[in-house]
Amino acid sequence: MSSKDIKVEIREVSSVEEFQECVELQRRVFELPDIEISPVRHLIVTKNAGGFTLAAFHEGKIIGFVLSVPMFNGKERAFYSHMTAVDKEYQNLGIGAKLKWAQRERALEEGIKYIKWTFQPAQARNAFFNLERLGAIVRTYAPNFYGTDYIFVEGKQTKYGIDSDRLFAEWYLEDPKVVALSKGEKYRETANPKRTIRIPSDWNLLLRENAFQANLEQQRIRKEFQEAFAEGLICRGFERSDNQPKYLLFET
Repeated sequence: MSSKDIKVEIREVSSVEEFQECVELQRRVFELPDIEISPVRHLIVTKNAGGFTLAAFHEGKIIGFVLSVPMFNGKERAFYSHMTAVDKEYQNLGIGAKLKWAQRERALEEGIKYIKWTFQPAQARNAFFNLERLGAIVRTYAPNFYGTDYIFVEGKQTKYGIDSDRLFAEWYLEDPKVVALSKGEKYRETANPKRTIRIPSDWNLLLRENAFQANLEQQRIRKEFQEAFAEGLICRGFERSDNQPKYLLFET
């Protein structure tokens, strides 16, 4: 299946039945225990608290969704993008990007110009998507954000005990890079990076084959990010590579 083969409608989820579809989609995509699944009531409360859930529909079925939780960035209204999920059969077709750009458009319609979310620092694919496809920046590293009770690798619970470190993606919706990317235009960074932070090319493979080394790698990545942010640097780029993908950090 290619992106040209499907026609997707993106609209807000409104009914209890559609919210339930989102819950079932979480189970299929994340394969987490139910205690970690956002339930229907959470989605409904979020909607009534000023947030929203946008879903991608294909032939009447929800194949992906993004959940936006209301928050404040200082004194300004903002959104926390708590979750984005795309059905495994429809991944790599640009559905996630369509949802995020629709999320941006909806936020701007409400006068909101800032959205943030977290992602795993060592996942190169997510890093490239967030920084280079969407134009988000990173300036906060959160060690062991969700605790170390368990970790899932490709849907299977493991006993690795890896800390759940996270980076905070900050999406300034009217930033020139974001605006350019939203139009399908390329954006070229004119400054040179002051520091780079290398990550594994395949984090999940490293976890499966050498959990001890994965733990050491995460500790190194954590230390390097904390040092860079202490220096006042901002991460606003990512370089893909089959061998040494890396974050690009710049002066403000």
